[in-house]
Amino acid sequence: MLRQQLEQEGDLIAINMLNELGNRAIEMGLIVGHGYHGGKYEILRKGEIISVTPEEAQVYLHNLIAEQEQ
Repeated sequence: MLRQQLEQEGDLIAINMLNELGNRAIEMGLIVGHGYHGGKYEILRKGEIISVTPEEAQVYLHNLIAEQEQ
């Protein structure tokens, strides 16, 4: 029971982090939208839809933001 609760809390933390990254990318003008759709995570970018796993989305958004900040 405790293990399941910890896993759920970990999932929530990952979802929150992904949401924060997506919102930051929107604020920076790097993407126009993001969210879950059809079991995948979609990133909307100027006429393009990137459909990936949440883990891939987190890496993609992190790299996109880091690239812009350099």
